[in-house]
Amino acid sequence: MAESELTGRTSAESDSDLNASGLIEANSENFPVGSFLIPRECRPHVHAFYVFAREADDIADSPDIAAAEKVARLEAVQRALSLDETALPGWALAYHRSLLESGNSPANGRDLLSAFIQDATKSRYRDWDELMDYCMRSAASVGRVMMDILGETDSDIDGSDALCCALQMLNHMQDCKKDYLALDRVYLPEPWLTEAGGSVEDLALDRATPAVRQVLDRCLDETEALLRRAESMPRSVRRRGLRLESAFILKLAWALAARLRWQDPVAMRVKVSKAGWLMCGLRGVLGAW
Repeated sequence: MAESELTGRTSAESDSDLNASGLIEANSENFPVGSFLIPRECRPHVHAFYVFAREADDIADSPDIAAAEKVARLEAVQRALSLDETALPGWALAYHRSLLESGNSPANGRDLLSAFIQDATKSRYRDWDELMDYCMRSAASVGRVMMDILGETDSDIDGSDALCCALQMLNHMQDCKKDYLALDRVYLPEPWLTEAGGSVEDLALDRATPAVRQVLDRCLDETEALLRRAESMPRSVRRRGLRLESAFILKLAWALAARLRWQDPVAMRVKVSKAGWLMCGLRGVLGAW
């Protein structure tokens, strides 16, 4: 059997241990991850990072692990990444080996872990700047890993950061009710809700109150400013596959932002339709080819 490019294991063992394709398929409803547009030689590195990120996120979100244990586990990985393979759990090994093979810095992976560590102990945010600090570590770090893997050292990194932070906030708005009910986390500035005459408890209702709608619109104003900053980013990308995927994702982000303007994420799951996906894909490809 053929060996995995990253781990030296057989393909059957890699499928069993990592199951990257299954994880990606299960968690790519809004935006494509590691798609066929990514060069073949880069995909194992992308998949290794995705498994690392997904498994760490699952630890942070687990209702069965105490907060102190979550922090301890994730901090141990943070310390050992790219330094001590023997101290790493199995799910982190492929990304660890990817870093060693590629020579890329572990800083972005460690930043991502710091966001998950924060998730274990912090559930409320006081303002937009505090949310952006979180998004830079939880989302912009992912874009930077992709840039590292594909060697995009001269691309618009600030634009990539803006796009990733916008995607994270769109996801937070889309999941505002679920995050509150399942995890008691609110990624909307709590003082904004108070100023608007509401509270976080409004997120448990059947539909958005005027206060929640006001805060969602305020967050969308800020998010759309990030998307405008990101508009120049795809054209700066050297590799065509990543350029096209970035343009596609940017169009999808605008489409989801528009839906969140007129649909209620407290009352329903707001998402882009299959027809919307197709239209965004065509527009992204035509604009970035």
